[in-house]
Amino acid sequence: MLPKYLFIPYRQASMTRKLVERTQTGVRLEKSLLKVLKGLAEYCDLSLGDLLEGIVLHTFEGKTPFSAETQAKIADLKKVYGCELTAADSHRLRETSE
Repeated sequence: MLPKYLFIPYRQASMTRKLVERTQTGVRLEKSLLKVLKGLAEYCDLSLGDLLEGIVLHTFEGKTPFSAETQAKIADLKKVYGCELTAADSHRLRETSE
């Protein structure tokens, strides 16, 4: 069986952990997308920040961050939270207040 998440969380890694400095950010995300991300973080037993860092770091290297099992879970979470956004919607979203 494939792991839920392809990268190994820092707390489970057998190699030396890198010391980093994190900063609080005021990033705004589409509401249903955020719900999916929070649900996925819970499913993967990660904080939302760890999940996002893993997604970004994998993507920067051209690697897929998710196993087939996790991609199926993402599809389920999108249905639960009514998230109809796809990659084609990227950079084409408008706020309801606009």
